[in-house]
Amino acid sequence: MPAVRIKDHWREQRLFDQRSLLCAAIMAVATVGLIVRLFVLQVSRHEYYADLSQGNRVRNEPIPAARGLILDRHGEVIAGNQPAYQLELVPEEVPDLQQTLTRLVQFDLIRAEDVDELERTIDSSRSFDSVPIRLRMSDEDIARFAVRRFEFPGLDIKTRQTRWYPNGELAVHALGYVGAISEQDLKHIDRAAYAGTSLMGKLGVESAYERELHGTNGFREVLVNAQGRSVERQGAFVPNLRTRAPGAGEDLLLSIDLKVQRTAEAALAGHRGAVVALDPNNGDVIALVSLPGFDPTMFGRGITAGEYGILQNDIDRPLFNRALRGTYPPGSTVKPVIALAGLTYHVVDPLAHRHCAGSFHLPGSSFIYREYHNEHHGAVDLDDAIARSCDVYFYGLANEIGVDRMSTFMGPFGFGKPTGIDIGGEKAGILPSRGWKKEAFSRPQDRVWFPGETVSFGIGQGYLTVTPIELAHYASIIAMRGRIWRPRVVAAYRDPRTGELHRIAPLSDGEVPGVAAEDWQRVVHGMIGVTQRGTAAAIGAHALYTFAGKTGTAQVFTVARTEKYNAKLISERLRDHSWFIAFAPADQPRIALAVLEENGGAGASAAAPIARKVLDAYLLGADGKLKPQT
Repeated sequence: MPAVRIKDHWREQRLFDQRSLLCAAIMAVATVGLIVRLFVLQVSRHEYYADLSQGNRVRNEPIPAARGLILDRHGEVIAGNQPAYQLELVPEEVPDLQQTLTRLVQFDLIRAEDVDELERTIDSSRSFDSVPIRLRMSDEDIARFAVRRFEFPGLDIKTRQTRWYPNGELAVHALGYVGAISEQDLKHIDRAAYAGTSLMGKLGVESAYERELHGTNGFREVLVNAQGRSVERQGAFVPNLRTRAPGAGEDLLLSIDLKVQRTAEAALAGHRGAVVALDPNNGDVIALVSLPGFDPTMFGRGITAGEYGILQNDIDRPLFNRALRGTYPPGSTVKPVIALAGLTYHVVDPLAHRHCAGSFHLPGSSFIYREYHNEHHGAVDLDDAIARSCDVYFYGLANEIGVDRMSTFMGPFGFGKPTGIDIGGEKAGILPSRGWKKEAFSRPQDRVWFPGETVSFGIGQGYLTVTPIELAHYASIIAMRGRIWRPRVVAAYRDPRTGELHRIAPLSDGEVPGVAAEDWQRVVHGMIGVTQRGTAAAIGAHALYTFAGKTGTAQVFTVARTEKYNAKLISERLRDHSWFIAFAPADQPRIALAVLEENGGAGASAAAPIARKVLDAYLLGADGKLKPQT
């Protein structure tokens, strides 16, 4: 017979009571926790969560800082700002980005070729950032968008400042330009600092001094409704909206003299080339010209692919900065430093005469090195060899000095290395030597230095190349008898709030070692002879100041030994480059320069007249008289 289980009512009652107490305790703890949480939310941290709730209805709008002005040394504006309207997009407020951009193209508000780049930029931006998608809208563009504004949630027209270049192409390769912030730019800039900003410096001063010019953005809080539109209030809620004013970027005072810059560009107009003028006393860049140039405004308003293609494919390369990056053989402009090397190493008697019969050959060699245009100078000493630019004299002198001593001596004059100019983008020329050639070539037979290469080196041909700024820097070192100042374009900052000017101290790079004072003077005297009785006597005539110079003619291609060079029979782009270096006044130099005219022919006929105009523009006053030393 199976066992019968008797129900224990008291035991069940106790279990029920225990469970009821446990549930009551849990409910009591939960109730207390809820009360505590409500106290924290509504009492102890009321202000904190009130601010957060306000943030759901209040939007921070950046107030971009005014970009700093760029002025020349006399205070003339080179780059300023103008108000402009631009179309901006907030990604998180746009329901369908692809469709929105397509419709903007249909209404001719953006270009079809820009859509891919815009999509990448928008994808790289934060969802709440206002991204510029069209710069510098015309009145017609604004009207066309305004009547369809309701069709484009998340888009609005904003008033911004844009860059203004009142002189167009003038000094563009020194100044640089600003352009739209690209996808690549977003990877290395502080996005918060550039919120609401559509442009940043790309080249030249605009790029090198971007941090100083940019300034500090401000912000304002704006009450918005669910559609993102700004409103004055929402119901009874009146927010406490904050505003912080932006801090304008610093103004930059350049060392460039726009009067001299205009003169140099006008003198070189219609040709390819460069002019670099320096103050040899401190390294200030007085003029920096590279022609042809381009209008920087195109980049500020948003350059089209077609416009950029035209600039990029132009055979004259207007985007290329010849002054800082163009490398050319210097021709006879190096003869003064070769003469200094000969004097310093005591391998030449400056008063001894050497005979120039128009040709030179190395001992034991039948190869003939000829004078330019087959000239015959007769008996010449060092002074006359510089003044009349006698190749034969310097063929022999270079051979006596040797390539390694020439290379070592020329290094402190800035050959073969960047000058260190403050705007960047500079390329160094080549200062050859035996060691350099071993590193530069891979085939053993190409790594051998030949005596004939030393001879060519002595007149600025062969492997030796320079940039125009290197040659201007070299001229300034001779002008100062060995003292070296690093070139710089920016001379001072100006606080936009107080107007206080902060000068930048010039940077010295020391002195050329080991050259005697009398040797400096001998070479300078020979360079004065260039402009008084030598190759550039025509442009030195009637000058109100004494100036030293040196012409240079650099071969673009080698003429066969059996042929004569005839510029009229060859392509214009194969003709010789024309060089001229100078400094003035010769005894107390205030300006040193280098002029290059590509394929211009003889330095005396092409580059030298340009140099004379630049020197006059800087040294002479409006009355045509020599300005006093300041």
